[in-house]
Amino acid sequence: MQRRSRGINTGLILLLSQIFHVGINNIPPVTLATLALNIWFFLNPQKPLYSSCLSVEKCYQQKDWQRLLLSPLHHADDWHLYFNMASMLWKGINLERRLGSRWFAYVITAFSVLTGVVYLLLQFAVAEFMDEPDFKRSCAVGFSGVLFALKVLNNHYCPGGFVNILGFPVPNRFACWVELVAIHLFSPGTSFAGHLAGILVGLMYTQGPLKKIMEACAGGFSSSVGYPGRQYYFNSSGNTRNSPPPYGFHLSPEEMRRQRLHRFDSQ
Repeated sequence: MQRRSRGINTGLILLLSQIFHVGINNIPPVTLATLALNIWFFLNPQKPLYSSCLSVEKCYQQKDWQRLLLSPLHHADDWHLYFNMASMLWKGINLERRLGSRWFAYVITAFSVLTGVVYLLLQFAVAEFMDEPDFKRSCAVGFSGVLFALKVLNNHYCPGGFVNILGFPVPNRFACWVELVAIHLFSPGTSFAGHLAGILVGLMYTQGPLKKIMEACAGGFSSSVGYPGRQYYFNSSGNTRNSPPPYGFHLSPEEMRRQRLHRFDSQ
């Protein structure tokens, strides 16, 4: 196990400050556990990032399927962790209250795996269609794909309203697509396929058969929209207009050879 040594982790300090500002008791259990798990993996990474990131070459060709589980839980630096988990904080509070803790845990688990699978399919399809094998070697790491899927769910349950993107109000139902394009245009090096995979998984759940398949597999329990249990409250800054952006990382083949990561901005 390799431990990070990066001096003062300002992003981690800000994340912990935000968590305590919201209040531990105001964060539902699955959301809190997800935050804690990601923080733990950041402080105690199971493998180096270049051995945890997701690519067609590593997963499919070399059969290293554990990367499907490791990739969303590893972050390149403290700011990568901060923006993803700050985004997870408010999304989790909204969705776990609505869906119930057990179903939300199921959704997080399923989305974490499925966004990775869809990412691999997209990268493989582009590599074959363009006859460009570098797409199979491109590697991605981070939780942002799952966050895009959760944003689709949140916008589905709260279709009205607007989000502020680059100073422009955008209707919730279009927000994911505008953010996807904006991130790609203004943040070179971002994992466009990783974010798109998250959106597609979210649409598979809200508009496709994924929710019914998950309910059939769950057997004993199902989603409980309008969950009447304990209510959790977020502060006034935790709304769609001011929600922090998820961050992601994309490793080019050259970066993989150098075993380096570069942070990029998103959403």
